[in-house]
Amino acid sequence: MESRARRARDCRVVTTSEPGPDRPKSVDKPEAGTRLSAAEIHDNILGPAKEEMERSASALLWSAFASGLTIGFSFLIGAYAQTLVPQRYAHAISGAVYPLGFMFVIFARSELFTENTLEPVIPLLHNRDVETLMKMLRLWGLLLVGNLVGAALFAWVMYHSPVIGDADVRRELSGIAQASTSDGFSLTLVRGVMAGWLIALLAWLLASTQESVAHLMLIWLTTAPIAWLGFRHSIVGSVEAFYRVAAGTASLGEMGGGFIVPAVIGNTIGGVVLVALLNYGQIHHERGGGAKS
Repeated sequence: MESRARRARDCRVVTTSEPGPDRPKSVDKPEAGTRLSAAEIHDNILGPAKEEMERSASALLWSAFASGLTIGFSFLIGAYAQTLVPQRYAHAISGAVYPLGFMFVIFARSELFTENTLEPVIPLLHNRDVETLMKMLRLWGLLLVGNLVGAALFAWVMYHSPVIGDADVRRELSGIAQASTSDGFSLTLVRGVMAGWLIALLAWLLASTQESVAHLMLIWLTTAPIAWLGFRHSIVGSVEAFYRVAAGTASLGEMGGGFIVPAVIGNTIGGVVLVALLNYGQIHHERGGGAKS
């Protein structure tokens, strides 16, 4: 998500570096009308995504680790919010505050694996070569490892340390974790597809504007439904899964094979197929039909 900070500052377009034939300029204002076109949004993703794929392994791991820690606040604040209202309103209020972890991550410019089911896929579709594929897989692997380590540490601290002393909050944490990670492989995968669709759609929508208020609204509109509708986000859900492991209500093998693996697969399918491929399909002829550079 750091790539979004590298945006245009002249009257229409600027670049973070001298663009080559395969490095489009980032678009600040639409060429026509009041909103960016799909092709202009694509250009705002393509160039920065290529730069992100070139970052060092240590930079990506630290960013992903920070993101895995920070996203845990969606879980924690949701549990706290549920203690403030009658039970019949608990799910609604938990979903309403669920986007806070995503807001922290995005505005801190940290890296979530799920957002990157869109961004590095666009360069791959543009170049269609083994080198770009390997760079994308490297990025995915580093981000997933960093996210999961951060998620595991956050969950361990929440359960084993006295940082959360309120028994009601701890009870709600256990209840949310149990409910969110007990779907089984198939249902988790399907619900993961829906969550992956929304998160990758968020990444696409964020590239359409530079306004911070608009970003906040887009984050809320695309992530609150994940909690309300019971979709499964692999990283927030991993915090919940690791919390169950820390509490001793499930084994690491059960949570890994029964939740984390299907959620990651589902998120990837949702992001790649339902956002990256479909949105790229709108504009690939306008951008050279995906030919190699």
